[in-house]
Amino acid sequence: MKISVLQYAFVSVLLPVASLGSVLPRTATLIPAPREARVTGGECVAVKPPRLVKTPGIPSEGYELSITTNGITIRHSDDAGAYYANMTLFHSGRYDPKAKCKTYPCMEIRDWPQFKWRGVHVDDSRHFLGKDTILRIIEQMSWFKFNVLHWHLIDDQFWPLEIPGYPELQNYGGECLVDGQKRRYRGEKVKPGVYTANDVKEIVAYAKERHVTVVPEVEFPGHAVCALCAYPDFCCDPQHILKRGRDPSNFDGGGIGVFCIGNPEVIRFLERTLDHVCEIFPSEVIHIGGDECPRNFWEKCPKCQAFVKREGLSGVEQIQPWVTRHFTEYLAKKGRRAIGWDEIFIESKNRNVTVRNTKITSLLPKTTIGMCYREQGAGVAAANQGYDIVMTPHQYTYFDYRQGLAEDPFLYFGGARLPLARVYRFDPLAGIDAAARPRVVGGQCCNWTSHTFGRFDLEWKLWPRGFALAEVLWTYPDPAKRDFAEFAKRAAEYRRRLIAAHVNCAPLK
Repeated sequence: MKISVLQYAFVSVLLPVASLGSVLPRTATLIPAPREARVTGGECVAVKPPRLVKTPGIPSEGYELSITTNGITIRHSDDAGAYYANMTLFHSGRYDPKAKCKTYPCMEIRDWPQFKWRGVHVDDSRHFLGKDTILRIIEQMSWFKFNVLHWHLIDDQFWPLEIPGYPELQNYGGECLVDGQKRRYRGEKVKPGVYTANDVKEIVAYAKERHVTVVPEVEFPGHAVCALCAYPDFCCDPQHILKRGRDPSNFDGGGIGVFCIGNPEVIRFLERTLDHVCEIFPSEVIHIGGDECPRNFWEKCPKCQAFVKREGLSGVEQIQPWVTRHFTEYLAKKGRRAIGWDEIFIESKNRNVTVRNTKITSLLPKTTIGMCYREQGAGVAAANQGYDIVMTPHQYTYFDYRQGLAEDPFLYFGGARLPLARVYRFDPLAGIDAAARPRVVGGQCCNWTSHTFGRFDLEWKLWPRGFALAEVLWTYPDPAKRDFAEFAKRAAEYRRRLIAAHVNCAPLK
């Protein structure tokens, strides 16, 4: 933990302290707002670093911050709490050029998070973002007390993660179709980038210093077009891949992207992939996807039909639940927990079944975590049946939706709108019985990159809407008493500060 770095000022190669010392806001504009804060009057000239006091009984990640004219004291029970206290100091301090140090308003703060999963999802498989952008987003997340980077690494278009023994995965990445057209990556057709094991270890270490856990996602059994183009035998109908040129962009929306589960080599490939992922990612939680899985090829595949009979399944609609159970148990043997999109809990012949008031029919181990992205009904049902849930309903958290801005130069997915005010109304606990509320471990925003081409697009779409989500997940102000007008004043101040620090932050309206 690099508390010493933060004791005087926040030091970052991405955002130099010289550009921050005089621009970050004081206590009145903190985001996320502290749980309890009292300004006592006067000012502290910070000629000495804060005094850190390990104090049992303070909630995990929480802290007590006391700033007086005589100095600064931080009480905490864990390293994360000390880090977040220093981050609050970072936001509330101002550099005094005469004193040649930072000054702070005298105050008393008691603060702790409502949710332990405060996430930002980044899709790196439709348009390759690269290591520098991922590091920069992790840095920005930490300023607002986000603590989980859900790194969506694998999907139909690209497979940017090296897997030992499968070198073809990086040779068949395609171009993501945008509005039905091929948009050339950087103006020309080139291979997307690749993350090596060393790249991942560097990113994970960088995140750990900022108390951000990197949760990788390997998508299966659907969204597998790139892997099928690299290894056509992994498809139920290899000729279907070969005839169309082994180019993922030729299959966009074609329903081809599903692994042949009746092929034992596919199971071995996925197990080896998870073996490698577990070697380079220390996260207790591994995301195994599970969403939008077409079943039309399984219905016609002799291998999959034989698999159904061999495993005693009633039909192909039970193949995906079998896959989820198998790999959930496989990860459990490695001491890891599987998390998947809400389809993993719903055994239905219609994968697009509404999840409103859905009954969970899955037989998954209770260690499995669900990620609710459609309606909140699936999350409510799963939490009520004892499963941990991360809430990310698209209506409140999909930041690839339009912001409703008067002027906006960037592309978005479809016509859905998600303005800042709506994000601030998000309630992860809506509809959850009181006894099941502890099962909602948190929430996150999702940044899909089919219409996002790089860092500038990503930052524009993430901020300022990320301010609202950060406050919902950390402070969890009473939904009935949230004052958006008051929040918007703080958000406007932060937007000015981020722009001064060279972050591409969108307007509020």
